[in-house]
Amino acid sequence: MKLSSKLIERTIAQFQAVALPDTHAAHEKLEAIFGDHTFLLNDNGLHIVEPVADSGGTEVGRVMKIADWRGAGQTTLAPHQPEPTDVVIRLAA
Repeated sequence: MKLSSKLIERTIAQFQAVALPDTHAAHEKLEAIFGDHTFLLNDNGLHIVEPVADSGGTEVGRVMKIADWRGAGQTTLAPHQPEPTDVVIRLAA
């Protein structure tokens, strides 16, 4: 899911991460692997947000982990199949 600036702000207020800018050198390669998403980076790895149905009708997204840090110093990411986390982001205001 590609997030607007407003949704990025709302997401990082609920999930401690930094949004990787579209101008970042790795963005094009990540898009080729995972599709058109907003990529979120934190101490646990690389994440995306996928929309999910909410029984109450609220627009929400589940944070999916798509890469783990490898090696000392968190300088290398190892991509893997998306893994759902327990984090659900409320996207609607």
